[in-house]
Amino acid sequence: MKSQDIRSKFLSFFKEKKHSIVPSAPMVLKDDPTLMFVNSGMAPFKEYFLGNAQSKNSRISDSQKCLRVSGKHNDLEEVGYDTYHHTLFEMLGNWSFGDYFKKEAIAWAWELLTEVYGIDKEILYVTVFEGSDDTDNLPMDTEAYDIWKQYIAEDRILKGDKKDNFWEMGEQGPCGPCSEIHVDIRSAEEKAKIPGKDLVNQDHPHVVEIWNLVFMQYNRKANGSLEDLPDKHIDTGMGFERLCMVLQGVQSNYDTDVFIPLIREIETIAKMKYGKVEDVDVAIRVIADHVRAVAFSIADGQLPSNTGAGYVIRRILRRAIRYGFTFLDKKEAFIYRLVDVLSKKMGTAFPELKAQKQLIENVIKEEEQSFLRTLDQGLVLLNRIVEETKGDTVSGEKVFELYDTYGFPIDLTALILSEKELKLDEKGFDAELQKQKNRSRAASEMSTDDWTILFDDAEEEFIGYDTLEANVKLTRYRKVVSKKDGEMYQLVFNITPFYPEGGGQVGDKGYLEDAHGDVIYILNTKKENNVIIHFAKNLPKHIEETFKVVVDSKQRYRTECNHTATHLLHQALREVLGTHVEQKGSAVHSKYLRFDFSHFSKLTVEELRDVENFVNARIAGKLPLIEKRNIPKEEAIADGAMSLFGEKYGDTVRAIRFGQSIELCGGTHVKNTADIWHFKIVSEGAVASGIRRIEAITNDAVKDFYFENNRAYFEMKDLLNNTKEPVKALQSLQEENTSLKKQIELLLKDKAKNIKGELKSELQDVNGIQFLAKKIDLDAGGIKDVAFELGSQFDNLFLLFGAEQNGKALLSCYISKELVASKELNAGQVVRELGKYIQGGGGGQPFFATAGGKNPNGINDALEKAKDYIE
Repeated sequence: MKSQDIRSKFLSFFKEKKHSIVPSAPMVLKDDPTLMFVNSGMAPFKEYFLGNAQSKNSRISDSQKCLRVSGKHNDLEEVGYDTYHHTLFEMLGNWSFGDYFKKEAIAWAWELLTEVYGIDKEILYVTVFEGSDDTDNLPMDTEAYDIWKQYIAEDRILKGDKKDNFWEMGEQGPCGPCSEIHVDIRSAEEKAKIPGKDLVNQDHPHVVEIWNLVFMQYNRKANGSLEDLPDKHIDTGMGFERLCMVLQGVQSNYDTDVFIPLIREIETIAKMKYGKVEDVDVAIRVIADHVRAVAFSIADGQLPSNTGAGYVIRRILRRAIRYGFTFLDKKEAFIYRLVDVLSKKMGTAFPELKAQKQLIENVIKEEEQSFLRTLDQGLVLLNRIVEETKGDTVSGEKVFELYDTYGFPIDLTALILSEKELKLDEKGFDAELQKQKNRSRAASEMSTDDWTILFDDAEEEFIGYDTLEANVKLTRYRKVVSKKDGEMYQLVFNITPFYPEGGGQVGDKGYLEDAHGDVIYILNTKKENNVIIHFAKNLPKHIEETFKVVVDSKQRYRTECNHTATHLLHQALREVLGTHVEQKGSAVHSKYLRFDFSHFSKLTVEELRDVENFVNARIAGKLPLIEKRNIPKEEAIADGAMSLFGEKYGDTVRAIRFGQSIELCGGTHVKNTADIWHFKIVSEGAVASGIRRIEAITNDAVKDFYFENNRAYFEMKDLLNNTKEPVKALQSLQEENTSLKKQIELLLKDKAKNIKGELKSELQDVNGIQFLAKKIDLDAGGIKDVAFELGSQFDNLFLLFGAEQNGKALLSCYISKELVASKELNAGQVVRELGKYIQGGGGGQPFFATAGGKNPNGINDALEKAKDYIE
């Protein structure tokens, strides 16, 4: 059975069971601070389990893209070494929100596996929760046990502990016992040796869990205690890749038609065969897995970067690159070539792959080329570390610096060192790595109390499109303590005019005032699992009274100008550059806007001017806001509204129109484009291959921009004696400056020649070495030229020159290469040690190195110490 048919049969089965089939949500989460990525099938529905929203359908089924590479659920380092762990995987799931429970979930799972898919009942095992005698003191799940007895022999129903059979989404929140379904696909000979039940949950590659049925019935509180949920829910997840392995009769996920096309393409590119050499096989599995994770992430709008979710994606891709570099001998970019195969294989089920194919290829290729350059630089630095190593063990601290600062992989370092018959100080490296982790953990450490509920079942409504003030009731609050922000309170109101951060737009600020005149400032507003949360340093004194809340109108207005301008900018770019332009991210603040978009080249001056003029023409056109709220998404799209890849839209949406600009958007906007006053681009540049970024300003920021430029213009004119043609005057000064520079260069060259002649006569023979330590009046470039010219004329040369420039000290050391080899002298080591006399430091190559410092008075002491190296 082909993988497409397996997925299709699953969804069709649950559609017949009256489930609504929904598309996969984007993997990158935007309103859940506890998760970077969707790491399980239930994550997109978390708000329903938490009771923060009501699902339109009480029964849902889908195939959800998931990524497990960070936090509690982290499979990254296992990927490639076994046959069933992945970074990106599909989770087939069926969900019940307060509808059916254990009886139906178990019956349907058994029917689908054994009757629809035809899996032999004799190779299946199930597990149930055995109970716990710890602080939770939970009973055994006898209800699930009794239901399973109707379908499978009791000796195949195994009891599991909390680790395996009690599912929790995190330290707090909904949880409950679960039943796992495991499959034993070993040969008859292997089964005769060891019963399958002895290998369940023992990480055996051929006795694996394929489906987990979670019975959500408890809520874990901040103090660790459990309480019953008001409604009971079903959350199931079946690993699509593992199911394909079972139904296609193979012994590895990588032998299914999900991965085989990618593996064949890697074999062709690398000119190596899969299944012959273990290291090569691991590398091929790593690459086949990782390209899927990276491609889907980019399609969902997450580009590789140095922070947050982007850093995780970059790390996955770099892991794939280094496996190709080390084990497939691929020293040039090649992973991007796999995207075509991937989009053909999975593009029907996930159309975003086809739509974003060119962008995905461009981004991956640029990342590959960049990291391969890093590897080349790292090899040079590693060779230098090896040269400076005395003994057979390389400093863990230096290797960590190579890993942390330059991104050079530690496993590659260890491999190279072993080839050179050197050891890595692993304890030293681990100690430095732990220090970094501790710093990172301390910076992000946070504790969150349970919500204190003041009004249960209170409706929470956003009214900020229509008003900036309201009389509200506090419905719940909790205290949050973090290293970064200290003690904060998160407040939730029954209604709120405060816009929560989202869609690139910053959250509103403002204040809360009670009837007694006490004021508390709202410092930020965010949305978490469909709840609008207001951040404040203090808790109101009279928490059960009615409060007046007021949004900072000036910040909101400026932000609205910038948000509306992003819509007009998007339209302008598509008009000026072409309809291939699509928004790839935005940041809308009160002071400026940032807009990322797909385009293949730098914008010309004329294109930037045309874009600005297009936007300003719409501002001058005084286009009114035409807003449609809570309309079906299909209706908005049919009306011409643009939707963005990577955004999660509900069944109903809000459409924003200014003239011919129509977009799906939840942000706030001006009532008329005339309110923006003016639009000005301040920068344009590349973010990644095929992705450009424009930063721009509107309204008051434009006024400030022109005021500052006007002030700078008149200051420049004043310096140019108020000439009527300042541009010509500047050009004249530049020409004069260029001419004078050339004259100075000639003078310095003559000066260096004269100094070189003097220095020849001052060379001393010390133990067969031509030695000279002297302070000279040249810049760094002149000193280097003199040193190398003398080096070309004299053998066994040791030079140390000192110089003072602009109140700073400079040391330059030159050592003939024959001395470096025969006497083990090292110019880099010399300047590092002598640098302490000038209160500085430096480095370089063994034959030439420089050091800078802030104490020119120490130059003579350094020069005097130079002879110690050769005496």
